[in-house]
This record gives sequence, C-alpha cells and structure tokens, in this order.
Amino acid sequence: MNTDRLVIVDGVRTPFCKAGTELASLGAEELGRSAVSALLARIALDPKLVDQVIFGCVAQPADAANVARVIALRAGIPESVPAITVHRNCASGCEALTQADELMRAGRGSVFIVGGTESMSNIPLLFKRATADKFAKLGRAKTLGQRLRVMTSFRPSDFSPRVGLMLGLTDPTCGLNMGETAEVLARDFSISREEQDAFALQSHQRALAARERVADEIAPLFLTNNGAHPVARDNGPRDNQTIEALTKLKPFFDRKHGTVTAGNASQITDGAVALLVMSESRAKELGYKPLGALVGYAYAGCDPRRMGLGPVFAIARAETQCGLKLNDADLIEINEAFAAQTIAVKKAAQSEEFARKFLGRDQVLGEMTDEKLNVNGGAIALGHPVGASGARLPLTALKE
Repeated sequence: MNTDRLVIVDGVRTPFCKAGTELASLGAEELGRSAVSALLARIALDPKLVDQVIFGCVAQPADAANVARVIALRAGIPESVPAITVHRNCASGCEALTQADELMRAGRGSVFIVGGTESMSNIPLLFKRATADKFAKLGRAKTLGQRLRVMTSFRPSDFSPRVGLMLGLTDPTCGLNMGETAEVLARDFSISREEQDAFALQSHQRALAARERVADEIAPLFLTNNGAHPVARDNGPRDNQTIEALTKLKPFFDRKHGTVTAGNASQITDGAVALLVMSESRAKELGYKPLGALVGYAYAGCDPRRMGLGPVFAIARAETQCGLKLNDADLIEINEAFAAQTIAVKKAAQSEEFARKFLGRDQVLGEMTDEKLNVNGGAIALGHPVGASGARLPLTALKE
C-alpha cells in the first residue's frame, strides 16, 4: 500500500448558471470538456502524464454514455488513458476525488484529473412504459393499416411525460422528494421559517461579497449562440435579495404547513468542475506547489427520510478514521441543499442527545461557527449542479 498522500494541485470550474439560462445549450459532456480543457491550459500539463480521468455525474446523458470518457477524449486526453464516470448522488464529485486517492494508494496511478459535471437543463422528460410500447409497435408496423390501428390507440394521457428531474429528486425507498426530507428536518430540529430565510440571505450576501475572490476558480465560457459574449460568473447570487422578498415566497413542498421555499433551497443548476490531483511525490517531481492534501475522508449512510443529516454521520466517521476533530477545521464547506438541512447539521453536531442516540458517543462533534462555515456562500446562492458540487467544495475551501 502506497503511503504517499494525494494532493490537489489546482482546479477550475465553469460558471454555475441556473437551469434554462446561459448554459442550457451545453450538455454535461461539453461542460465537463470545457472545465478539463481550461484546467490543462492553466497548469500547462502534458495530457500524456494523466493516468486516469474520473468524473461524477448524476443524470448521465443517454447520448454520451460514460460521460467521463467523452469529456477526456474531447479535451485532448490521449485515447490510451482510461476514464470512468462515478455516481454517488450529490457526493459524486467527492467520490471522483476519493477514488483517485484509492487508486493512487493501490499503486494504480499517480496523476489524475477528477471532477464532476451536470446539465440539469437537459435532464429529459420520459414517456410512460405503455406509451413507449405503443411507439415500439408503431415502429414495427409494416402496412398502412397496422400503422393506423396503432396511431388510433394513442390517448392524450400518453403525451403527459414523467419529469425526469422530479423522479431523480425523489427517494424511491421512502417516497419523499428532497424538499420533503428538508421539511422533516425542519420539524425535527424546530427550525423556523425565519431562521431558514436568514440563512438563505446570508448565502447570497456572502457569494456576492466573494465574487472577486472566487473569480480565480472560474474559466469563462464563450458561446456561439449569444454573440460570443463570455459567461464569466455565476448567475445565481441575487444582487437585490432581501429578507422581505424571501418572506413573501410560499412553501413549495408542503404548501399548507411547510417552511421550505424556492428561496431557501439550492438552485437547479448547470456546471462542471475539474481538479488535477496527484501523489505528493509526483507533484514534487513535476515542480507543482499543491493547494492542499487529502488527509482523510469517510462516507456514511443515514435514514433516507432525513438524508440531509448525512454530513453529521460522515464527519463522525472521519474523526474516528483520521483523528482530526471538527474543531480542528479552519474552514468548513457543507453543501447547502436546503437552509433547513444545513441548519439541522449544525444543530445535530452540537447536540449531546443526538451524539448519544445516533452517533454512539458521549461528546458532541462540535460547533460550526459562521466564521468557518461556507464563508463564500453556498448552493442556495451559487446553485447545485448535483454531480459537480462535491468537487466544488474542496476547490472553494482550498482556494480560500
């Protein structure tokens, strides 16, 4: 087993743009290619040195199977370099990074390009099985009479597609969509609507204040369909966001009793992130000064009805594995799927009852102070391209 550390040499991302806006014409493969091409140009790395490309993607495009391979080839990575797409829902970008670490430690490479990509604008609408069967029969029909018989079997309901995005955001084991799981946490931890809206406003304010600082993360995109004007920054942060505007929004997932709104939830977003990672010895050999090193990580499962508490269980497991405590952290990045979810994580980390009952420990994890947590804003303002967010979090933290 290789005892070398995996280091993050550098990284770059596309702007994060709300679904249906500037980046909607680009598929996940093109967003990923843009990020990888920009990374290679920035660090002047010979693509032949790359041992493997690993990319996270949740809604993998049907016309770009193994999207990581398509990204690699289109970005100029040699054909001999393998590529793999990984999927761990919102942690897919994290999975790409940690798989590189495991491959490096197993002696199966020392230089990797990892990241994540998602075009939520292009998640398809799906026909029902019965409708698909009718189209299949129509395709097999050989005579005009057969075609007419099949065509007359279609009903208006056949053309009411299932929304792929909503299916993907619904847990099939508990039957709740992600917003409904946030409502569960809001009730469990007595998180008020006012707390959630204040957290959302802070996310926007921090993202706007950090715009110049995080510009180094972003490689502008030039699109032919907008007069070649560059898309150079995230379009999610709202300059005019106010607590009054957030207060006016109605609950979206539980319209009668809920507190989770479109304003205190993460935005549906398009974007991609690419990171260059390698063994520490290889980085030294090539003359790179890394941004940081991956010293430990852990994944953990939890109740699907309370999926947003995942970070608490993962932090507890990581503490056991690497010896570092939550209070050792100078900065903390947690994906803001929902304000209620992030606040619940903060409260659970400080709860003695939660520690005893769910973590099997006597001591709390610790406090996630405002001075440490998501200091440049989070997904509520920046957006959440689900396959890419897990790669953005370490990039943002290390750049800060």
